[in-house]
Amino acid sequence: MNDPTAWPAPPALLPFAHIECRVAGVVSLGAAAYGERRYVALTGGTVRGPELQGEIVAGGVDWQIQRADSVLDIAAHYVIRARDGGLIEVRSDGMRHGPAAVMQRLARGEPVEASDYWFRTAVRFDTGASAWLHLNKVLAIASGRREAQLVVLDLWRVG
Repeated sequence: MNDPTAWPAPPALLPFAHIECRVAGVVSLGAAAYGERRYVALTGGTVRGPELQGEIVAGGVDWQIQRADSVLDIAAHYVIRARDGGLIEVRSDGMRHGPAAVMQRLARGEPVEASDYWFRTAVRFDTGASAWLHLNKVLAIASGRREAQLVVLDLWRVG
């Protein structure tokens, strides 16, 4: 690129999947060096969309750090069982933040519109299942919504 002010077109975002993941309660490990360390067990759920359909296998974990600046760092790690039985590892790293009053309502399990806060993750996949090997080369972006016992993610594959 010879002209530093000229940028190429951005990558396309292609609809990939809609995930509804059931979650257990937040478990706090207490204050740590970078904020409150906690985790949430992922207990199951559904995956449906144009590129992937299946279920969330119970046993995944969403590790979190509630930072001093009120941002929640998120590192979820779980498995999807595709409809054909193939197992796909998922790593989803991102953050959630918003106005203090909104975040307090979320923490109490109250319904909050997704547009009232920011919840995004970058998603990577790893699998040895032959039908799904192409996912090892996919990067997806997710926009999320937190409910009392559910995390809802809409994923787009970066083209």
